[in-house]
Amino acid sequence: MNSLVENDVQVLQEALDDEYHAWSTYDQVIRDLGDVQPFSNIREAEARHIEALQSLFVQYALPVPENPWQDRVERYANLQAACEAAVAAEIANVTLYDRLLGTARNADVIAVLRNLQEASKMRHLPAFQRCIEHAGGQHRGMRHRRGMD
Repeated sequence: MNSLVENDVQVLQEALDDEYHAWSTYDQVIRDLGDVQPFSNIREAEARHIEALQSLFVQYALPVPENPWQDRVERYANLQAACEAAVAAEIANVTLYDRLLGTARNADVIAVLRNLQEASKMRHLPAFQRCIEHAGGQHRGMRHRRGMD
């Protein structure tokens, strides 16, 4: 197949926009809070997700949209808040891919979407959930110590 149906083009555009948003958000967290994990690793994974989607745009001779999210994302005061927001974003990403996979028709598009969804569900989401536990555990421990004084 040398071209995509309009629906698959819209699916690609929506998926790329979501990946741009994630990359920009995680990049902003790093700029605000430093080179913190898991944001550093997952930002690089998001860059690979963007490249995978962009390659489909190129393969099907479509113009590659620019990232509209640079310097337009929410900012977080601390790692706990950033990780909580990232968990919500990854859950929304998995849901988005469920919807997009339900409408995509092109085998190449479907394969890339499945891979990206699996990465979000199986790797990114658990990493951010661990981040919440770690950051929250530190915070609770501090509160607990204060209560014992």
